Amino acid sequence: MHLALFLGLGAALFVSDFAWADVAIKIVSTDPYTNGTSYHQTEVEPDTFSFGNTVMGVHQTGRFQDGGSSNVGYVVSTDGGATWTHGFLPGTTTLASPPGPWSRATDPSVAYDPAHDVWMVNILAMSGTTGKAILVSRSTDGGLTFGNPVTVATANGSQFFDKNWITCDVTSGSPFYGNCYTEWDDANNGNQLHVARSTDGGLTWAASAVPPADVVGGQPVVQPDGTVVMPIDDGFEGSVQSFVSRDGGVSFQGPFPISFITAHLVAGNLRVHELPSAEVDSTGRVYTVWNDCRFRAGCSSNDIVMSTSINGQSWTPVVRIPIDPTGSTVDHFLPGIGVEPGTGGATAHLGLLFYYYPVSSCSVSTCALTVGYIESFDGGATWTTAVRVAPSMRNTWLPLTSQGYMVGDYMSNSFVGGLAFPVFMVGRSSAAAPALCQLGGTSCRVPSVVPTAGLIAAPGRIHVLDDPVLYTGPSQTRSEGLRQAN
Repeated sequence: MHLALFLGLGAALFVSDFAWADVAIKIVSTDPYTNGTSYHQTEVEPDTFSFGNTVMGVHQTGRFQDGGSSNVGYVVSTDGGATWTHGFLPGTTTLASPPGPWSRATDPSVAYDPAHDVWMVNILAMSGTTGKAILVSRSTDGGLTFGNPVTVATANGSQFFDKNWITCDVTSGSPFYGNCYTEWDDANNGNQLHVARSTDGGLTWAASAVPPADVVGGQPVVQPDGTVVMPIDDGFEGSVQSFVSRDGGVSFQGPFPISFITAHLVAGNLRVHELPSAEVDSTGRVYTVWNDCRFRAGCSSNDIVMSTSINGQSWTPVVRIPIDPTGSTVDHFLPGIGVEPGTGGATAHLGLLFYYYPVSSCSVSTCALTVGYIESFDGGATWTTAVRVAPSMRNTWLPLTSQGYMVGDYMSNSFVGGLAFPVFMVGRSSAAAPALCQLGGTSCRVPSVVPTAGLIAAPGRIHVLDDPVLYTGPSQTRSEGLRQAN
């Protein structure tokens, strides 16, 4: 099924973004569940990973109002994005087929281990509204099917696990080739960092030694020499920092400061966390991005900003990605960065996906939420003109969680054959409920979509400038819910 995109669709929603070109997209997965306790048809919070001609995306399916989802779904293309199949993980929640022991699942991420030829989906399993286990589901047939999950860690007593992520060492020359790493935090015990490592394709996991640290939302990446670098927020999302392992995940050092975070409060009761998105290029340079308002007078809206590092400890000054001028009304957030495999340094090909409002000072009834894409072919020195890759949507078409309307706490971007193939969510109105996504039933329309032929940004090159910092005050973000983001 395809979504027909044309400028006239919901024209009132995007009056000010007429210069942004549409991209053909297609639906690749929809929520099949019917339990009356979560939102249906909803799929939110995607991650992707690619290797060779295969690209896989994972997402929550059937989002609950107060945390988690009915299950985790996956989509996979083994032919460079030409065709797609989809499925839902077995043995996870009580709604899975076959059913598992957990009531909900959330925070999916995906990785590939080429040394053992295993695709892995990392999820947080929940008992009620509490994160109780870190699981890894394994596929040994190229991501087409998955077995029942392996348990990485189980919460004990007062522990509340949250915001996990997985990555693997894919460089054949690395001394730790085939190692995989998953991180998470314990929200009930000072957001303490946890990391586990596997050396056998995700069958067994061992705890890493980590320093005491208050964290949330890490995204570990692996440099070509096997060094693991993990950009991550502090537990209050007030700064971005990093942790580093040079011994194959046996131990981690840190935190090393990257930057403070200064964020504009995203309007329209939209759920937005200032979590970093991270990637690494072929030379080992690590890129991390997040939304930040420091370059806007009065913190009037967010840009997507970036810092990079070659060793995971020392980071470059924060720069603003020039999606549009600092005097514009556009608000940008929820970034997902990707690097084309095999590119690096001065010729690193970066692709940045992000959500945005054309006008930051909007309301639940007037905000026009959509998705944009921008590229760099020189490691972030210059960027192309951005393109719009989804029709605008009303926030009320999305599931309303306890922290606001939700498309996800993160998204990502992956390349196949030089083209970006992210998975993202597009909310649509329905005949049954044109303005409201309701709990239970089938009034919602939030499927997983991909670009039909991959993403290519518009022509032109815009140089990154040394923009002045125009706002030095505190973040305007909500204070509640920052220590638990499941």
